Amino acid sequence: MADISNATALLAELNKKAQASDTAGAKVTLAQLKIMMLSFPAGAAATAEHIGIATGALELGILLSVADEDLAAFARNVSQIKPYYAAAAASSTPTTERKCHILGLNLMHLLVDNRLSEFHAELELLSEQEASTSYVSYPINLERQLMVGSYDEVLKAGSHVPDPSYTFFMENLLQTVRDSIAECVEVSYKTMKIADAMTMMKFDSTDQLQEYIEENREDWIVEGDTLCFQPPLTGSKASDIPSMDLISQSLSYATELERIV
Repeated sequence: MADISNATALLAELNKKAQASDTAGAKVTLAQLKIMMLSFPAGAAATAEHIGIATGALELGILLSVADEDLAAFARNVSQIKPYYAAAAASSTPTTERKCHILGLNLMHLLVDNRLSEFHAELELLSEQEASTSYVSYPINLERQLMVGSYDEVLKAGSHVPDPSYTFFMENLLQTVRDSIAECVEVSYKTMKIADAMTMMKFDSTDQLQEYIEENREDWIVEGDTLCFQPPLTGSKASDIPSMDLISQSLSYATELERIV
């Protein structure tokens, strides 16, 4: 049981560093704990203690990767924790308090990456109780709003996330939504008041809108309190095709062929 005692001590240290926002120190402790987890029994041989320590460590690892904005580490930790969640369910081990939080963050990640088939596959694995929690219902509602084009509701949702850890994914999603709104606006209007554009795209100040334009919409022109949109590039219109010339040329070819025959 020495490995359990040592792992339990490391998990307590990891939890302490994570609560203190010592991301660098927590990552070192997590790496040590993961090495120790390699000797844990797998599958049906895993005890409730082993499963509890492993899930606790990986859940903290997932939260640390979000705080560090490290999507690669986030994906690795989510992949590693899934077998332990499955083992816990198979052995009737009590669910951790953080499980729904982790499931919700994973759904946010899939939604931001537009991996909708994987998103819906994950939904199929949820229990009704898990899906009804604020952590999980939040990304589910976001996906529904995106599918029907309720961009305004998605932008509003950014101000009431279920946990600060969702903010990282929400900022990326808001950027995608704002890009979609911008594309609709520039083909629907020739000009628009800056105040109206701020309201539509949910910016809090003209400086935020100006920064967005400089970074993403270089072809938008600011004239006083008005935005001017460059007309989008389009293909050739039917009226641009020299139809009469083509008909005349075709008839000329037909006449020449008749003479040859």
